[in-house]
Amino acid sequence: MNTLQSSYAPLPWEHIESLLHRVIKPGRYVGGEYNAVHKPWDSVDMHICLAFPDIYDLGMSNFALTILYDILNTRPDTVAERTYLPAPDMIDQMRAVDMPLYTLESYRPVAAFDILAISTAYEQLFTNSLELLDLAGLPIHSTERTHHHPLVIGGGHGTFNAEPITDFFDAFVIGEGEAVIMDIVEALRQTREQPREVQLRALVDIPGIYVPRFYQVNYTQAWTVADVTPTIPAAPATIKKRLLPNLPPTPIHQIVPNIEIVHDRATIEIHRGCTRGCRFCQAGTITRPVRERPAAEIEASIVAVIEATGYEEVAPLSLSSADHSEIQEILTRLLKRFEGQHISISLPSLRIESVSVDLADMLTQGRRSGFTIAPEAATDRLRNRINKSISTEQILQVAEEIFTRGWRTLKLYFMLGLPGETDEDIEAIADIAHQVKHIAREKQGRKAEVHVSVSTFVPKPHTVFQWEPLADEETVEQRQGYLKRRVRGRGLQLMWNSYSDTLLEALLARGDRRLNAVVERAWQLGARFDAWQDWHNDAAWQQAFTENAVDLDFYLHRQRSEDEVFPWDHLHSGVEKTFLLQDYRRSLEGELLSDCRERCHACGILTNYPGMHTEEWQCLKKH
Repeated sequence: MNTLQSSYAPLPWEHIESLLHRVIKPGRYVGGEYNAVHKPWDSVDMHICLAFPDIYDLGMSNFALTILYDILNTRPDTVAERTYLPAPDMIDQMRAVDMPLYTLESYRPVAAFDILAISTAYEQLFTNSLELLDLAGLPIHSTERTHHHPLVIGGGHGTFNAEPITDFFDAFVIGEGEAVIMDIVEALRQTREQPREVQLRALVDIPGIYVPRFYQVNYTQAWTVADVTPTIPAAPATIKKRLLPNLPPTPIHQIVPNIEIVHDRATIEIHRGCTRGCRFCQAGTITRPVRERPAAEIEASIVAVIEATGYEEVAPLSLSSADHSEIQEILTRLLKRFEGQHISISLPSLRIESVSVDLADMLTQGRRSGFTIAPEAATDRLRNRINKSISTEQILQVAEEIFTRGWRTLKLYFMLGLPGETDEDIEAIADIAHQVKHIAREKQGRKAEVHVSVSTFVPKPHTVFQWEPLADEETVEQRQGYLKRRVRGRGLQLMWNSYSDTLLEALLARGDRRLNAVVERAWQLGARFDAWQDWHNDAAWQQAFTENAVDLDFYLHRQRSEDEVFPWDHLHSGVEKTFLLQDYRRSLEGELLSDCRERCHACGILTNYPGMHTEEWQCLKKH
């Protein structure tokens, strides 16, 4: 640790305590949780702060940080501590007394650490990241920070288009942080006392690390990206995501929070990736290929986590838990193991098939709350466009099974603004809602409820639909209005999101480096907590758009040509753009693409990672 950083002493507890009676949920800020790791500061060589730029209630539910916390703290020469962005009431109190952001383990200022790793899991965290840096007393621009400051690194799904926030981070992890975090630690250890430029050049040599400072973006006369060019010989033209061949060991001693959090339960990742190929889904693309944890390992890990935490609920984590090839064996093992122990198991992600109802039936054992399915679109034609291989008949059959077996609430998730959507598709949402309500009343009487959620589709980078425009505000609000009139009455509930929220998400997801100034200005004007309805500041964003002459139609509402260079093309998910384009053309014809478990479609993921053993990649399991 350099001399400046070593001068940061822990904040006196009495200073923190003096603020707690003035804020809601003071338990967010006190630390001391069961299973938190505490190491003497001077006994370790490297100090890493893991930060989630939102409130404790959300950040403690982020399993990626749980994994990194476990990996780093198993090393005797390294300590990882946590910080979260305080809620606005605590931010105001801290700024009033000039208190810097601190970690929950040692109460030491974040500025004292060697590395500050910030989750950029989704776009609504971008302004929060600036708030976190500023609250920590750090310059928000990477060019203004020296080797005396922590190395600021972003990670998470949001980095697959990091361009709108490249001014604020020193580097980004493209891909899986578990595969690269120790490489980063070692690179900094060897260059700790060197200028920041030297440190960043050392990071460039690590596969999967993107250092924006060493890339120049050129634009065409039409304002699109012409190319992204390395400015030093060592920087690769394309940064390919870092990938693990197998899932990392499950963190056993998971931290038990002081207060109730969003996902207040033990967690184990049972598999990563998805073979379904939904054309709207970014996570399904960037987490390829599927890697499964064996059933016996899952059982042993869950038993160990429960013993280490005292939790009475455990959640297997994945994009689609029912797709694990051994899911029935896993649940059978767990139910037998925990019989009579009041341990509950929840599967948050199930597909629309009878097997999902069977699995849920196994888990609930008579305790019926709500059941959720996600048709996404309401007509067979539009579901073919998005590669969702189910029929309306299947949806109604599954709904009948759900209510027949005793559930009283069914949640249906749809999207508005999908490519090729027509008024008939929106009318079909209302029709399905009423058909399901009729089934519910037949099976469960007047206490049954159907909840319909409609979110507006955002064409995300690295997906088949990245060439598509965002639906315009008038169309979206017209279709929302139709559903508000149709999906109403006793037993029906409709939920939707505001177009301003969708617009901001789409702009930041699809933007280029020219948006850095917009993000910074919006933050200066008070934008933060953009995902929170109570705290979102749309006026700040609108003023930032105006001051920076942002052409929203250019970024959001135009169809991309097939040969356009995207701002994110140099950040490689492992799936080839040529494959995505081929599948986009298939979508225009309404052609379904089969599950990758049934047939390999040569998306590029296997050829881009030739060092992996084929038998480890579950997408080829049936070949």
